[in-house]
Amino acid sequence: MLLLVIGNGISLLINHFIPGSVIGMILLFLALLIGVIKKDDVKSSADALTGNMSLFFIPAGVGLMEAFGLLKENLPAIAISAIVSTVLVVIVTGWLIQKMEKK
Repeated sequence: MLLLVIGNGISLLINHFIPGSVIGMILLFLALLIGVIKKDDVKSSADALTGNMSLFFIPAGVGLMEAFGLLKENLPAIAISAIVSTVLVVIVTGWLIQKMEKK
């Protein structure tokens, strides 16, 4: 929580260019990476959050249901962009793996 508060403070200083929660997560990652915070210190909280992760998708699902008319109206554009982006990700990932395997 302290890193979230610090992240929110930094976000405020940079005029919310990056959300405070993102900055807090980056700070947590760096603290874990350099060993300031031990993995065992956050394990129980992380296990509780990942164990109940399905609850975090409820607001997104409700938002989709509220915007159903807008989604229905733009379905062709959404479908095309999803298909094109998926194909591009597969192509780029395959290309990168081939380059990495050669090295």
